[in-house]
Amino acid sequence: MATYRQRIADRELVGRLAYIGAVLIEGPKACGKTATATQHAKTVFRFDEDEAARSLVQLAPDRLFAHPTPILFDEWQVEPTIWNKVRRQVDDRDGKGHFILTGSATPSDDAARHSGAGRFAVMAMRPMSLFESGHSTGEISLAKLLNGEPQTGDGTHFTFDELLTRVVVGGWPELINADEVSARRWLRDYLTNIVEVDIQKLGSRRDPDNLRRLLESLARSVGQATRGAELARDVGGADGPIATETLAAYLAALDRLHLLDNSEAWIPHIRSRARLRSSPVRYFVDPSLGTAALGVGTKELSADLNALGLHYEALVLRDLRVYAQLLDGRVDSWRDSNGNEVDAVVTIGPGRWAAFEVKLSPGAVDKAAADLQRFRATVDTSRHGEPSCLGVITSTGAGGRRADGVHVIPIGCLGP
Repeated sequence: MATYRQRIADRELVGRLAYIGAVLIEGPKACGKTATATQHAKTVFRFDEDEAARSLVQLAPDRLFAHPTPILFDEWQVEPTIWNKVRRQVDDRDGKGHFILTGSATPSDDAARHSGAGRFAVMAMRPMSLFESGHSTGEISLAKLLNGEPQTGDGTHFTFDELLTRVVVGGWPELINADEVSARRWLRDYLTNIVEVDIQKLGSRRDPDNLRRLLESLARSVGQATRGAELARDVGGADGPIATETLAAYLAALDRLHLLDNSEAWIPHIRSRARLRSSPVRYFVDPSLGTAALGVGTKELSADLNALGLHYEALVLRDLRVYAQLLDGRVDSWRDSNGNEVDAVVTIGPGRWAAFEVKLSPGAVDKAAADLQRFRATVDTSRHGEPSCLGVITSTGAGGRRADGVHVIPIGCLGP
């Protein structure tokens, strides 16, 4: 049996179990939800493979609940009526932390399913960050940056070749020690199952070829605020764009499987008259899904540094989301009508925020730092407060705070 590798989600799950009756962990298949939840459960029911447990939900649910807690109901969406039964159990029991539910697909809205407000905490889980997989030292802490503390680190251990591999292989626990050839085959099969099986199970049948073209279009749109009309044209091809409603249904299906992780637009009060853009910037939940959808590996990425820069940005955004979530934070983007943009704005509560540019080349730090300073000047800090940190996240090199106050952060040093 493989040794369990500690996850940042472990800390978050412990915290949530301490204040509420049930925790729902949502995330894409194979990101490690079951393994993590199992570390904290005393009883485990796997609904995707345990027919007897599924039958008990209908025939004798009390028998499911007559076990030591926390009780884990894995892949709960296979038997969605368990939701109301867990909700009722939370109401009827004293104490906290009785139940954990995990799900790799969000069920469709159901009027018969009651609100979990006050009973359930919902916790997102993603594939592993570089810190979790052991590829980042974590010397530069996002939490400390958001506290305004200067940080230093040396990211030279993270080579260009290793960066390429981590983009292509991704943060899937099963692939941490896999070679590139094996990982690409695994990811190819993963996407095939998504298109041909998982999405089809969500409801009305979707055209697999259209779904493949959509995944390819989203992969080309990584790190960009691509509008739906452009995606519709890509999917439709020579036959013309697919209908808006069809595209919305496809994207909704990918969302329900937790495969998309877009950055919404940060809309601050600004001093500039430039109009702010409100379209989300598109990302997959893991950078490897983009390269897998395009059928490219490290060789192709090394020959196209522009494409590599976008997929590297997707890796950085994944890690920022993992680390920010532990702080109850969110990661957004910022763009205005003059073409100015900031890759990531991390917000931790009102008046506490930081802005980051993502640059593949350490040689681009000076320009990125100047862009961040100009961005800061446009934000009405009397309403938002001063940023806790302005930072440029690079691929390698030394990290620290420059004389202009901007942090340089090698991705191989970034951690929670």
